[in-house]
Amino acid sequence: MGYLDNTTTTVDAILTKKGRENLSRGVGFSITQFALADDEVDYGLYTTSHPLGSNFYGSIIENMPLVEASPDETQVMRYKLVTLPRNTKQIPIISIGFTSIIITAGQSNAIPVRPTTSQGLNGAGFGYTAILYDSDSAILVGTGLASNVSPTTPAFFGDFGTANASVSRGLEFTLTPKDVAAQVTTSLTIIGNQTGATITIPVTVKPKPTT
Repeated sequence: MGYLDNTTTTVDAILTKKGRENLSRGVGFSITQFALADDEVDYGLYTTSHPLGSNFYGSIIENMPLVEASPDETQVMRYKLVTLPRNTKQIPIISIGFTSIIITAGQSNAIPVRPTTSQGLNGAGFGYTAILYDSDSAILVGTGLASNVSPTTPAFFGDFGTANASVSRGLEFTLTPKDVAAQVTTSLTIIGNQTGATITIPVTVKPKPTT
């Protein structure tokens, strides 16, 4: 979405399959939620040595063209703008208490994953989005959030070379190994729905031991 002047707002949108279906049926739609990002901004172009003074430090950035809407979720909305509580002075950091997960099929029970965010953010009403990048390795379940709570940050599946990801939302999660034939190594990413903070750890699922 770009503001062309003080009176006109232009929205360049690409509808989902469901959106096109509703439009063809005459159902119509209205924008109830939106997100902002600065993907197209190269902050390296901000120059404090501009010969015309401080009013022109960011003139190149301010005159850059707007990026058109794209259907590729792996390439857009990568740098979302988030609203943090007033007087927040530090970038929020997510912690889950360990740096990796190793579980064995048939021997490991569900592993609890309880993320916390510094400064008490991502609490009730916001929670987290968890992404397990290989859903054939384990079962990911999130609990603690209402079913209508949506994530506010994107997941870039393309960055990890997989279309087989499992996504869940909650205040906490469980990871249960599946009966894999060979050892599987994948990743688990936790994203704060309020802050956009992320943490990624490796996950290894081992097959049942042979007797």
